[in-house]
Amino acid sequence: MIELATERKPAPITPRQREVVALIAAGCSNDEVGARLGISPRTAKAHCDVLRQKLGVHRRRQIPIAFRLLTGEDPLSAGRRYAFAVRLPR
Repeated sequence: MIELATERKPAPITPRQREVVALIAAGCSNDEVGARLGISPRTAKAHCDVLRQKLGVHRRRQIPIAFRLLTGEDPLSAGRRYAFAVRLPR
C-alpha cells in the first residue's frame, strides 16, 4: 500500500512532553511548568504548542483529554513513569 504525503502517522510523545502533559493536567500555568521543570515559561509554551499540534486540539485545556484518548493513560500520572522530580519554588 502506498502512503500519500498527506497521510501522517501520529508523532510519538516524548518523555519531556509527557511531563508537560502531567503538569498541564494538574492545572499548572506555563510559568509553573517552567519552574517545576527548570525551563523558561516560553519553552513551556513551546512544548504546549507542539503538544496541541500533535494531539490535534486547539486549546491548552484539551491536551490532557486528547492525551488520554490517544494513549489510554491517565494524564496526571503521565510524567511519573519517567521519574521526574517536582519541586515547588519557595
